Amino acid sequence: MRRADRLFQIVQLIRGRRLSTAQFLAERLEVSERTVYRDIAELMTQGVPIEGEAGVGYRMRTGFDLPPLMFTHEEAQALVASVRIAQPRLDAALAAQAENALSKILTVLPPAARAAAETLAVYAPPIEFDPATRSRLEPLRLAAEGRRKVRLAYLDLKGVASERTVRPLGCFYWGAVWTLAAWCEVREGFRNFRIDRIRELEVLNAGFRDEPGKTLPDLFRQAEAAHRPGSTAN
Repeated sequence: MRRADRLFQIVQLIRGRRLSTAQFLAERLEVSERTVYRDIAELMTQGVPIEGEAGVGYRMRTGFDLPPLMFTHEEAQALVASVRIAQPRLDAALAAQAENALSKILTVLPPAARAAAETLAVYAPPIEFDPATRSRLEPLRLAAEGRRKVRLAYLDLKGVASERTVRPLGCFYWGAVWTLAAWCEVREGFRNFRIDRIRELEVLNAGFRDEPGKTLPDLFRQAEAAHRPGSTAN
């Protein structure tokens, strides 16, 4: 659990009880009591009105509540536009989650903001993706997030077939095709693979850790340097 999420959960737990001990909070959040004490101190520093002390327990001062999540008309429209444009281009699982998230947001919007969002005159037509590309997006995305190596059977634009073991770093949409940015262990360098030209893929049990010179920020820096005026790579 991220610390921000843990701080939010602590507030929710304390709000729901008359008195919450550090032991209770630690057990619910599966952290140490020392971590709870540190988090409580941070919340107090931020102005959250928590009363109590270590060894006794904590409670929330009467009248405190978290402010509701509110969006302006324009912000609500931007969310709808983003989902409409992204959905046809995402893998099936992520597209479904985007729709679920948008439904939850629309449900809690004030009537005027919801009406403005739902009547937004911005649409995105369906895209005829190669079914194989769509089916490969999710495992590649999850492999990049989970830092799992992937074995690819690849056919390049010249028709040359190869097999690679890569460290997937991210999936990129270019308006017509999706590509996988990766560190190729065969070539010992960054490579981009068109996902529609991947013949087979296997997510391996072998994991990898970020290493200097082999990360996505390193790839971005390399690309930026190559396009600077006067670069020999131009």
